[in-house]
Amino acid sequence: MIGGAELVEVSSDGDPGDKARFVRGVEEALLEGAADIGVHSAKDLPVEMPDGLVLAGVPPRENPLDVWIGPGRRLGDVPAGITVGTASLRRASQLLAARPDLKVVEMHGNVDTRLRKQREGGAGAIVLAAAGLRRLGRHGEISFPLPAEVMTPAAGQGALALQTRSADDLARDAATRISAEAAVVSLTAERSVVGELDASCATPIGVAASIDGEDLVIDAFVGLADGSEWIRDRVVGDAAAPAALAAELAGRLASAGAVDLLRRAEEAAA
Repeated sequence: MIGGAELVEVSSDGDPGDKARFVRGVEEALLEGAADIGVHSAKDLPVEMPDGLVLAGVPPRENPLDVWIGPGRRLGDVPAGITVGTASLRRASQLLAARPDLKVVEMHGNVDTRLRKQREGGAGAIVLAAAGLRRLGRHGEISFPLPAEVMTPAAGQGALALQTRSADDLARDAATRISAEAAVVSLTAERSVVGELDASCATPIGVAASIDGEDLVIDAFVGLADGSEWIRDRVVGDAAAPAALAAELAGRLASAGAVDLLRRAEEAAA
């Protein structure tokens, strides 16, 4: 029991890194009535959800940025040709767009596994999410943060998404009470851009939204995994209309060729 609530554990019944299977497990628990609120890493939750389920809340968000673990104080300082480990096409694309000399190698595993692999010489550096390191108490490993204009985070990175049955008013109210309005607005914008472009978490796309006063700022990146072609754009608008501003940005990206880039990236990864 946590604060009067009962914790229902969900297993992926297989590869612990299979995020899609874990998401489905949580959603099945909700649909079957075994749980009332599902907690997801927001970046792993698809934009399209099963009938009967809704995104009901977003608690206060952690730092959404990616961080560098390895030599250097900024990306421009790191040694030429250094090997960088990541399993993310989005990170690989942006690293190579900024520094084509880097050697990106595929590296899987949880945070502790990747840190160990790097220490053992599996890569000269790795890129991870700041939020994951902080939640595990490993933020001391960070060499420097990668700013959003260099490494645009995945939509939803650093945020938790609370999912409920659409007809369960009690659970939806409970999720709303522990939500942060700024986190809800930012996540709505980021997921809307991904949805408008019909992208997936398996493609090299980054979207980061933040609130500046009454303005909402949305940054986006779309590219090929090898960093040879890419598009960046930013919009600033009314924070009270995140979906509309996201649609504007997605339209601009599409006009610049983002849909074709995403299609080609997906075909290359297949």
